[in-house]
Amino acid sequence: MPRSLADGHKKIAILTEKPADPAAPTLTELTAGIDAACRILASDWSFSATDSDKINERAVCDENNSNAIGASNYQAGATIFREFDETTKAPDPVEDALFAAAMVKGTQLWIYERHTAKKSTDAWAADDEIRLGAEVLTDEPQAPGEGGYIKARVPMEVQKGYPYIQVAAGA
Repeated sequence: MPRSLADGHKKIAILTEKPADPAAPTLTELTAGIDAACRILASDWSFSATDSDKINERAVCDENNSNAIGASNYQAGATIFREFDETTKAPDPVEDALFAAAMVKGTQLWIYERHTAKKSTDAWAADDEIRLGAEVLTDEPQAPGEGGYIKARVPMEVQKGYPYIQVAAGA
């Protein structure tokens, strides 16, 4: 099978409403979410599993450490581009929806990322592999510094992670 380059192949849905089953979001739920891949700065998008907790379970006779794998850990954070209405110069209610959803500290969101050979712009499909789904809480948006587009970094704390799940059938 051919390999696929990674760039331009992450589709990200951010939901402001909890899916009926967060471990198996439906095509309808994902499509209704915010299509976020083109609204997030690629260079610091952080959404992944990290090293699990380690539990030292070495027997007295062992000559080296022999850790058991404990609780899973995840990381999440995004620099979100701001989008403004060309006429009024105010935040665009549709195009700035991602920042509006994430700008209040403690907001609960559900994030799902597909990272396959499909392009970021390809629609979600039934049975798509979701690399990671997660329930997150947002932290205070941070100013990323001067220059470039207007944007804000939003750190997030993952509350629950769902690695390598699929888009569920049904509505």
